[in-house]
Amino acid sequence: MDSRAAAAEAMRSAIEYWSQFVARSISQRLDTEKFENYIRLVHDQHPLPPALVADFFLRPQPSNDNSLDPRIPPYLQVLTRLGYVDAPSILKALYKYSSLHAYAQQPNANEGKDNEKGSQKSDDKEKDEKKQKITRWKSSYWAEEVLFYGITKSVVEGKAIRDSKTALEMTRIISKLMVLFTTAFAADMIEQLHTAQVRDEMESSRAALVALLLRMCENDILVGAMSKQIAKDVRKEMSAGLASFVPTLQLVPQITDKLEQFRTEILASSDPADKKKQATNAAMDELLDSAVGLDNFVVADIPVSNTRAGLYIYLNAALIARPLLDDHALFSYMSNKYQGDIQSSAIDLILASFDILANAVFRNEGQKDAHLLRSFLINKVPILLYQLLPPGFPGTSAEFCITEALSHVDTSLFPTASLMFDESRNNNPYTESIREEFCAACVLHGLVQREHVERILGEISLSYEPSLQKHSKDKLVQDCLSDTEKIQGLVRELDKMDGNVGAVCQALVESLDVILLFEKLPNILEPLCQLLDNWRYEDDQEEYQPVYEEFGAVLLLVLAFTYRYNLNAVEIGIASPDSWVAKIIGRGHIGRQCNELTQRENDHLNGWIHGLFDTEAGGLGDELMSSCPPQEFYLVVAPLFQSIVVAYTHGYLNDESLKGGIEYLVDTFLLPSLVPAIRFLADYLWIDQKEQKSIIKILQLILLPSSISGEASTMLSSVKNLIAKPLEHALRTYQRRDPNNQDIEPLLRTLKDSIPLSRRTGGTDLNELESWTTTPPTGFSSAIKLTIQGLVHWSIHPAINSMPTSYTHRQVLAALKIMGPKRVLHVILEEIRQHTEAGSANIVYDVAISLICAPDAAKDAPAVVDANGNMLPPVQRQRSLRDLLKVEAEGCRKLQKKDPALAEIVVRLHRRVEAQMIIPQPPGMLQTAEMSLNLDGDTAALGDAMAAAASGVQGDNMSVDNLTLDVSMGGVPSDLGLGSANDGGSLDPSGDAAMFEGFDTQDMDNFDWDDIGNSF
Repeated sequence: MDSRAAAAEAMRSAIEYWSQFVARSISQRLDTEKFENYIRLVHDQHPLPPALVADFFLRPQPSNDNSLDPRIPPYLQVLTRLGYVDAPSILKALYKYSSLHAYAQQPNANEGKDNEKGSQKSDDKEKDEKKQKITRWKSSYWAEEVLFYGITKSVVEGKAIRDSKTALEMTRIISKLMVLFTTAFAADMIEQLHTAQVRDEMESSRAALVALLLRMCENDILVGAMSKQIAKDVRKEMSAGLASFVPTLQLVPQITDKLEQFRTEILASSDPADKKKQATNAAMDELLDSAVGLDNFVVADIPVSNTRAGLYIYLNAALIARPLLDDHALFSYMSNKYQGDIQSSAIDLILASFDILANAVFRNEGQKDAHLLRSFLINKVPILLYQLLPPGFPGTSAEFCITEALSHVDTSLFPTASLMFDESRNNNPYTESIREEFCAACVLHGLVQREHVERILGEISLSYEPSLQKHSKDKLVQDCLSDTEKIQGLVRELDKMDGNVGAVCQALVESLDVILLFEKLPNILEPLCQLLDNWRYEDDQEEYQPVYEEFGAVLLLVLAFTYRYNLNAVEIGIASPDSWVAKIIGRGHIGRQCNELTQRENDHLNGWIHGLFDTEAGGLGDELMSSCPPQEFYLVVAPLFQSIVVAYTHGYLNDESLKGGIEYLVDTFLLPSLVPAIRFLADYLWIDQKEQKSIIKILQLILLPSSISGEASTMLSSVKNLIAKPLEHALRTYQRRDPNNQDIEPLLRTLKDSIPLSRRTGGTDLNELESWTTTPPTGFSSAIKLTIQGLVHWSIHPAINSMPTSYTHRQVLAALKIMGPKRVLHVILEEIRQHTEAGSANIVYDVAISLICAPDAAKDAPAVVDANGNMLPPVQRQRSLRDLLKVEAEGCRKLQKKDPALAEIVVRLHRRVEAQMIIPQPPGMLQTAEMSLNLDGDTAALGDAMAAAASGVQGDNMSVDNLTLDVSMGGVPSDLGLGSANDGGSLDPSGDAAMFEGFDTQDMDNFDWDDIGNSF
């Protein structure tokens, strides 16, 4: 008993001595050097455990309970270095005297009323009274912030957590601190207890606690200790604390993801298996993953380079089939890709334009593609450059970009003027003189001064002069209306390479003719389709054959677009199912039996059969055509030829009658009807029946007529261009079944020249497809891998004047159809993994993003509205690579459990792709252009515009000098009124986003801990 009493007395004496020492140290403002000398003596004479020492220094003093004295943190640093206090003891004292207790224990008004109705338990009263005896700080937040960061530094340095016991002690008190913060913040949300200043201080303190918590979760000793059986209760407390604390940080996904992962994986995995609990947790995790998994998934940022392959892939995809060069989409793509770096955008655009032409020549596709690609380079690119870098644009000049780009163009393929006269070279007609022609076009648009062309080319230019006058769309329209022969001259100018084609095409839009390189498809075809749908006979109509001739000529132009690009009615802008043009495109080539026709169609069919083949009926007369409008005639063309084939096969028509009837059909007024007719015959030829020989006979009479006028011969060549591909396939298939048939080869020869012009759909031929599908070791997958590897290698070594790697976007389109987008995506992801491991992540990501974001006519089809402005249901299409990537990214949590590296690749790629495809606000990238490309206005006002042009009246903004590129969203901001992505959309009720702005777990790895003076 005496020893115990002595010990108690010694303890009281030590406590009193320490209390006096702390009070005097603070009052006398001892510096740390003197403090260290004195504290050694005090501790030697009156040793106390770390918890009591820390308590003395961190408790409110009798003379000050407002806030901790600034001298205390340096004193604690000395005490820690001497081993008199440690991290757990400091944390316990901070928790004990924290100001947060006052707010956390604030009674609720409703609870007070309830307590009045019932008696409270005596033990609860005693506990409350005991707690009230503890004097706490009125404002401890700044001290907590400083000390939390100091302990964090000590954890990073490996000083704070040296063994499992310390780790568990710290974990237990940190769990209590998390609950305390959660309770205090919840009370503030309900009662609004804090002022703005106090709330900011609380948030700063909480941010420091989060930093400490993150570093503790990464500590190997702590993680090992938490997995032990003795840590079961600590794990439970920590898990409960995190479960309540993490949701308060929901505006900081990088932090919450890491903490949640520690709770659900590290802590949960250490507990014994409970099947029922595991099933419940799995269901809950799946629900949470599907709801917030992707947004909260943390991946390290990898910088992505803007490689030469990026725009090369984009332009190749945009021009491989139907030209898909929407100016706004292209500028948006470049704005996102280059982040507003207009100089790099312009240079890479020029280089990519030369690269795709070089690639076409290298792949021996010059005959098919060179004309379009040359026109794009010479006629389109200068217009795009004018909008990027108009004259007077501050900073980079267009001339500098052009000079820089041409210095990287391969002179072996695009020779200078002097090299073209080198007899030892084999000059290519598709690439020679293109440098000068491009520069001349740039001079025309004011991008380059004429006297600087020689300096840009690096030698004296040949005497190539661009057009003396830049075309104006409005003046061309007026000229066409006053002189119809001018239109024919303009059409011939489309083949020129002088930079003026853009204005020519715009003028031809208003003259019902255009090319897709400069105008959108609906702008071209909607007026024509409206004209055909509304075609009516005049009341005093006397001759009907000219009406058929005019109708057929316009329809032939529409069919030229639909057949060449394999379009349906919706894709050309026809929304009404009652449209005659839609019916002709959709079923004009489909044969039908008589019982499938309406009575009116049967009457028309009977009339045309008699008119064509019944010589006694007097042939084709006005009576027949007056009773059958041309729209209705084109719908019975396929049934008509079906009847002709059957009648000739069964002897109802002899050779002479058949020849006479076909001669009518190859006349100009009926010749366009041969497009659906031959399409029907080609389809009919696939069917193995006795009618096949009759079909061959009819095709001979159509394609190899014994006599035909010059005008009809020209139109027949146009018809051949439209039907050459499907007819060739049908004939060759039939030839394999009947190899001795001598009538097929002449038909194939007459189609030979038309086949390259017949289709531009991005489809591949059999030889190309066979080479890809037989690529060792795995066929098409290996071919895609080799293509990606080639693009990456070329981008890693972009030597000056280097030839582009061989690439055709047809391969990707074919792979999507044959392999499916999911398999293609996984090939891309695997290549990203391999090149990332090889150190080329910045390159391969750019290639992958470009492949996924490449334009595609099918997936980029705009939404269609009907005549009343109602949105029509979208056409069901195959999901794109972007769609599948989004699906994969949304399942990132499940994927992470199987393959963490792949999960990171998927999420990182998905975020990059989505950022690349954002449509930014136009003014940031686009500049006012001298020649507008926006003809998206009211096409119904075509007649008014032409009338205004004819009368010399200037419409609003019709002058070329006043034209602007209007790509706005009709006054609707791109953020839809929710604010920008960077300001959080002003939807942050707690201010957490601002509190933790720029603070994530990745940044902590690079944190300069030397900036923190104290560590504990």
